[in-house]
Amino acid sequence: MIQVNDFLYGKMELPAVFENLLKTDALKRLAGVHQSGAIFLVNPDICHSRLEHAIGVTMLIRLLGGSELEQIAGLLHDISHTAFSHVGDYVFGNTDEDSHEKVFAEILCKSEIPDVLLRHGYDVNQILYGTFDILEQPLPALCADRLDYTLRDGTHGGIISRQRAREFLNAVVLKDGKIAVNNEAEVTWINETFEKLNNEVFKLPLHLYANGKMAELIKRFLDKGLLTESDLFKTDTLLLNKIRTNYEGYEAIKSIKQLRGFAEFIRHGAVPQIKTRTLSALLV
Repeated sequence: MIQVNDFLYGKMELPAVFENLLKTDALKRLAGVHQSGAIFLVNPDICHSRLEHAIGVTMLIRLLGGSELEQIAGLLHDISHTAFSHVGDYVFGNTDEDSHEKVFAEILCKSEIPDVLLRHGYDVNQILYGTFDILEQPLPALCADRLDYTLRDGTHGGIISRQRAREFLNAVVLKDGKIAVNNEAEVTWINETFEKLNNEVFKLPLHLYANGKMAELIKRFLDKGLLTESDLFKTDTLLLNKIRTNYEGYEAIKSIKQLRGFAEFIRHGAVPQIKTRTLSALLV
């Protein structure tokens, strides 16, 4: 067993399969990938990791009574994100922001994870081809992935408090195997919070600048051969260090932190086109 602790869900013991999965390089890497991309360079308060989110999703599924297999799927669902998360989508011009989904099977199968799963009686194909209705639902439905990042990113982004996020969790239930909310006022609150998160955090000009400039820099270095695509599947720190070994890269990172050309970039730069998201939580 392994004990995990999260500011939203508290303390929880998880079976040995999770302890062994968390020791794999694929999941340890997520501890070094910022959930919100390069935003931490201009807003140090937003510095939480993909691993925190992945563990949070696992805990949420467990709290709702989801199967162990679905909990495992929750832990693994983001292992194929590039460094700086969705910055990878902006580098490759993917407006659907799903680049990580397209390489998920490859990243998963090349990792140590299939062997760990086998040791605990699971097969990697159960993850690749399983249906996990608590974990994932298409927009505008609520699901564990979407709910966790709404509450987590919203708290770190300062638009909701930790206490209010935890209060909302008391209204979350399962209906026909999918996440729903049992209070009309809370339905309104989560829908409004999701909209606020998108408008005031994801689409905040300062944050668009940080992620846009980082994407611009990575793309330029890929074109010059100073970076390779494999570098994007390292941690943020390792990628930053490689960029900074070049004088141009060192100055470019410094300029992002110092907000050089911020207004000009927002007016005329390659500002990321953020995917349009709306939420319509189900009331029971």
